[in-house]
Amino acid sequence: MIRLILLLCSHGAVLAVGFALGVYFLPILTEPQGPDEAVLAEAAAGAQYQASLTRDLAGSDFLHWGEGTVSISPDQIVHKGELSPGPDYKLYLVKEFVEDEAGFLSVKDTAVQLGDVKTFDGFIVDVPADVSIDDYTTVLVWCEAFGEFITAAKYR
Repeated sequence: MIRLILLLCSHGAVLAVGFALGVYFLPILTEPQGPDEAVLAEAAAGAQYQASLTRDLAGSDFLHWGEGTVSISPDQIVHKGELSPGPDYKLYLVKEFVEDEAGFLSVKDTAVQLGDVKTFDGFIVDVPADVSIDDYTTVLVWCEAFGEFITAAKYR
């Protein structure tokens, strides 16, 4: 009986670790080719605002972080840098700077979701024509699947 319990526990632990590793590595393995440096530089050239992403935000940790530069124009948001890999990342514009899950959840109903972030070494996301970047102050990357704050930067 003890042997059966030990087998169930050990197999359950291995299954849990395998699942966690799959959740972490699947986005890396299925990540599409990101825009190259020249494309990012060209897209960022006409930016109206610029901000920096850093790893030292309250909601960031060793698995959830972003760094680099975000260039904001009325048509596009361009990120040059790196994001921690993960599933189901979304880019939001927020009316006030927040730096953790609780802060974002308290203002999420006033935020606007711009689109998916599928690459972790730079991205370009279009701003819909009916969204004015001047109505917001902050760009934020959020993991929708797990409700995790990734990073944010205040641009004005």
